[in-house]
Amino acid sequence: MGLGGISIWQLLIILLIVVVIFGTKKIRHMGGDLGKALKHFRHALDDKKDNKKEDQ
Repeated sequence: MGLGGISIWQLLIILLIVVVIFGTKKIRHMGGDLGKALKHFRHALDDKKDNKKEDQ
């Protein structure tokens, strides 16, 4: 039993279908873009926290 009743084999089949549909190159680019977005989001949150501390 895996996550929420999904076994590891079902997850592997889903992963295989996604790779066949999108291709590894596009998935790699999407992952990179997601990583950059999260990095910028965290940076913005840190800036906001720093600004609050300066105001107090």
